[in-house]
Amino acid sequence: MPPPSDLTPPPVIEVMGLGLHMITREEIVDRVVEAVRAGRAMRVINANAHCVTLAQRRPWLRRMFHDAEIRFCDGAGVQLASMFLSGRKPPRTTPPEWVGPALERLGGDASVYWLGGTQEAAEIAAQIYSARYGCKTAGAHGGFFDATPGSPDSEKVLQEIQQARPSVLLLNMGMPRQERWLFDNWSRLPPMVAITAGALVDHAAGRVSRPPRWVADMGLEWLVRLVREPRRLWRRYLLGLPVFGLYVLRWKLFGRRSARAAEAL
Repeated sequence: MPPPSDLTPPPVIEVMGLGLHMITREEIVDRVVEAVRAGRAMRVINANAHCVTLAQRRPWLRRMFHDAEIRFCDGAGVQLASMFLSGRKPPRTTPPEWVGPALERLGGDASVYWLGGTQEAAEIAAQIYSARYGCKTAGAHGGFFDATPGSPDSEKVLQEIQQARPSVLLLNMGMPRQERWLFDNWSRLPPMVAITAGALVDHAAGRVSRPPRWVADMGLEWLVRLVREPRRLWRRYLLGLPVFGLYVLRWKLFGRRSARAAEAL
């Protein structure tokens, strides 16, 4: 059994039915490093406006946020919703901002398995991060496979991860596909830190560049992503953001009763 953590659990704030930690990127790094060195299992997941919208009608996703060891705010929309509903503002960060620093501190103590993106991107990302941060590569597998529980593809991926026994699993399969795969298979994975990292694989492989920090601070990172990938993201942002706003208003008007109202939409 791994030793218990010496770190005090971070405070939790509820945002539209999801319990999010009031935690900074530096604190996430500290907890990830500690968990890896102790051989402790940990799920690190994030919530942006798209995720919160999906969670309104997906009980399994709400359950995942209840159970995950770290769940943090990853979006200006969630911050604004929290301020509007409770007057509290959770810290906001994204995996590309802290995964690298965590691996740099771990160095050779970390063995990383990349799951997601194209096979080429996953392999390139693994090579770059290994060279840059000194971490070991446990494996790299593209994300375009049948992720249905029990499918031959999914079972093959699980077997590869079980044999590799990485200390860090980076899931880059898009939301909510990466969350669903982790939810379905968490009990079958060896002890590790599993991070739902979204587009990190493309950032790491040099396929996509991140906008300046001031763009994110102004809450405009979504607009940059939409301009860059309109065909893939137009539905999420042009249709999804108004739906998110509707859910925010429901929570303001009806509180917890809005969860039942959301199911009716």
